[in-house]
Amino acid sequence: MKQLTSIEEYKSLINEPTIFMFTASWCPDCHFIDPDLPGLEEKYHQYQFVSVDRDEFIDLCQEVDVMGIPSFIAYNNGQELDRYVGKERKTIPQISAFIDGLNN
Repeated sequence: MKQLTSIEEYKSLINEPTIFMFTASWCPDCHFIDPDLPGLEEKYHQYQFVSVDRDEFIDLCQEVDVMGIPSFIAYNNGQELDRYVGKERKTIPQISAFIDGLNN
């Protein structure tokens, strides 16, 4: 998964079909889903997936109201499409259901 490198990159990517995954290196719930993320990216190839390190981009997390990780926010055309945000452990089927809901 591509890693966010700057706020400028974030501002550019929200104009494209992009799903941001907010995560951290110390997050066990984030690592729980790591092995299945490549398959998720392949299944939903119409979206670009970008990982956002919560510790590196804490100001961005506060700006977009992400306090729990892992969390997902989908954007396109500069608009937030939807979010799956919270501190609970998420499963790949739950994340897939979230993405499927974006297409409705």
